[in-house]
Amino acid sequence: MNTTEVVVIMGVAGTGKTTVGPLLAAQFGVPYAEGDGFHPQTSIDKMTAGTPLTDDDRRPWLDAIGAWAHERSGQGGVVSCSALKRSYRDRLRAAAPGVVFVHLTGDRALIEDRMSHRQGHFMPTALLDSQFATLQPLEPDEAGIAVEVTGSPEEIAERAAAALQALPEPTP
Repeated sequence: MNTTEVVVIMGVAGTGKTTVGPLLAAQFGVPYAEGDGFHPQTSIDKMTAGTPLTDDDRRPWLDAIGAWAHERSGQGGVVSCSALKRSYRDRLRAAAPGVVFVHLTGDRALIEDRMSHRQGHFMPTALLDSQFATLQPLEPDEAGIAVEVTGSPEEIAERAAAALQALPEPTP
């Protein structure tokens, strides 16, 4: 991977996208964008109330993230986005064809434990089951890697960076 590509840190809530994303961006010397910042307030209010978002709710969010990734194409960047469904990733790829995904994966019990200890986040642990039910892991034809979320955030970011560096360069 070269540093001109945009990396989307994906996975269910609580996997550490917001923590690992900036660390990975720093390793590559590119900007980081927090995916939650692209949500309209109505979606944040829904999730805060414990209501899962619908595909219709997610479209403007995905389009805003896709626009950011498109603007960063050829310059590089890292953005967090759950990107749980293939159709969501396809929407991001339609906006920014060169994006590469880093799927943060982990055991449900570990992720629930991490979620229960974080503060100041609008996503309640009650929505974790809906996240896992929605999750469609990366398919072989999708540019990306899966990284286990065991260890420290720094160790996870290091594993992600190494795996990204080992990816073959895309063919134009």
